[in-house]
Amino acid sequence: MSVVIVTGGSRGIGAEVCEQAAASGYDVVVNYAGDASAAADVAARVESHGRRALAVRGDVSSESDVVSLFDAAVSLGPLYGLVNNAGIVGRSARLADQDVSTVRRVMDVNVVGVFLCCREAVRRMTDGGAIVNVTSTAARLGSAGEWVHYAASKAAVETLTFGLAQEVAASGIRVNAVAPGLVNTGFHATAGVPDRLDRLGPAQPMGRAGDPAEIAAAVLWLLSPAASYASGAVLPISGGR
Repeated sequence: MSVVIVTGGSRGIGAEVCEQAAASGYDVVVNYAGDASAAADVAARVESHGRRALAVRGDVSSESDVVSLFDAAVSLGPLYGLVNNAGIVGRSARLADQDVSTVRRVMDVNVVGVFLCCREAVRRMTDGGAIVNVTSTAARLGSAGEWVHYAASKAAVETLTFGLAQEVAASGIRVNAVAPGLVNTGFHATAGVPDRLDRLGPAQPMGRAGDPAEIAAAVLWLLSPAASYASGAVLPISGGR
């Protein structure tokens, strides 16, 4: 069977992508940055669907870690898919009050990390494949007063998605992105604003935040043969926002 690598696969949207990928018949490499127990739990969920799983620790901003991640994936079989889900936001602050160390770290993980993983993927997808990058509606909305630096990093990923899609189309590799809106994960608490979902959820056009499973379903569609003519697309999954 084909293998899919999911970066940041131990929690939130990434964990749901791993489980839905397994339910769709893929073997899954669960990449994680620090929580080995959570990654092991996700791997067990993958295996409960009768698929093989491999949990691999690695910082996507580290070239050596990314190369090791992709080398490890070979043990499961040929690489078909990559889901670039790993990402960080840093603390919430106006741009004038943001520190440069936070901005650099966000860019390293969110932009350089996606670049490195895409590079290693296209080097190995000799029989074609599919890449799905997880961006954000922040790339379009700007996240003024909160995370302008994060929004900028996701806009960069959307540009990378479009450009790489054109580069590798003739090789049978499709590159797309999903842009989630407000989603019910631990993302906001990590950024120091645990009440953000409660504050903003009711103000969404659909009156609620999204569920990680709803985002994962879109990712799996873009990975699948059903999306065979989709490449260079950014699909907003944002409840109408």
